[in-house]
Amino acid sequence: MDGNSKYYEGCGQEGPIRCIFLCEFHPTAGPRITCQVPENYISKDIFDTVSHYIIPKVQLQRSTLTVTLLGSKILGFPVRIDNKKYARNAYYFNLCFVCDAWARTVHLEPLVKKLTEYLLSMELETEWLSKQSLSGDAKALNTLMLQVMQDINSRRMCTLTVGTTTTHLTVVRLNSDPAPVKDHQVPVFLYSRQSFVADQWDLTTNQILPHIDGFNHVSKIAALTDVEISLVRACVQNLVYYGVVTLVPIFQYCAVYSATPKLRQLTRCAGLQRQCVEFCARSPRQLPKVSDLFRMYAGMSYGSTVRDLCRRLRPQELAINERKLVLFGVLEGLIRRVYKYPVTLHSDSSSARSEHSYTARTYNGVVCLDELCCSQGLAASQIEEQLERDSDVIFIIK
Repeated sequence: MDGNSKYYEGCGQEGPIRCIFLCEFHPTAGPRITCQVPENYISKDIFDTVSHYIIPKVQLQRSTLTVTLLGSKILGFPVRIDNKKYARNAYYFNLCFVCDAWARTVHLEPLVKKLTEYLLSMELETEWLSKQSLSGDAKALNTLMLQVMQDINSRRMCTLTVGTTTTHLTVVRLNSDPAPVKDHQVPVFLYSRQSFVADQWDLTTNQILPHIDGFNHVSKIAALTDVEISLVRACVQNLVYYGVVTLVPIFQYCAVYSATPKLRQLTRCAGLQRQCVEFCARSPRQLPKVSDLFRMYAGMSYGSTVRDLCRRLRPQELAINERKLVLFGVLEGLIRRVYKYPVTLHSDSSSARSEHSYTARTYNGVVCLDELCCSQGLAASQIEEQLERDSDVIFIIK
């Protein structure tokens, strides 16, 4: 193994699906590949070497099998259908995914099994596979496999429709559950919303998807959709788990942000500059300058709110949408939010003891000002003004 190589067997890295093929047991020719995309990716010589593992004995049928050979890893789920209508009274097939030998493939195992079960059901109902094999025309199967490979590689999900039957394939990440979603957090898509098919999600998720715009927080989405907020939280947490959305802070003009060291990349990376210009423009007909965008980000610092920055640099005159500027900066890690956490100090005043218990629980240094605004339905300025009158409450800024 090359110590300088990033990829090696057991490295734990995921890789793309390089090929999908269907193999069958022919009554006279034995195991053979019926269809594969791309064509001839797995040669006949390589297949013949491992064919007895790809179409195995009865004991290994309906089991997930992985074979690694000559730089490739073949993942399959062999199936046998017993029926007198087939030659030798049985039909054997195995739909296989092929990845690089170093690639982690455990996340693809449920997809191989589900896709095989889908093909099995169509074979039992209409002989969809065996008819294509006998006719020598596997265009429909070829199209299906190509769609699966392209969609899973690009979007990690795929919706297949053959006749009146539909199935959904999604790469499930074997991650721990994300942190609980809070009412004041704002979900934002990591990919284009148009790339998600409505049939892939439950009814509640489909209700909230149109209201995820990078600015509506969870409480507002619940109000707009008239959906119980606990259900909205659960749906958003599910979307976070599958990598569809991430969570960002509420946009407020009174909020404070600070530039990160990553901001330097905006001066060097042409791709990042192009994305930033297009995302932050007030109008596609008038694009802002990279220098103005950088100046806006560099002006974000402790003690300076977004409102202060806008008054000083006037983004509307620079063709910059300040809301999108902040959103892009947070998503790309160019800036980070500076939070305020009110905390109650111990008070020996007897007149304050009756209220001290409540304020100590509410303003405990753990709940940020955004969360208080959301739970109390007040603007940040109102809460700050109220707390500034209480000498027992101070703010921790971090």
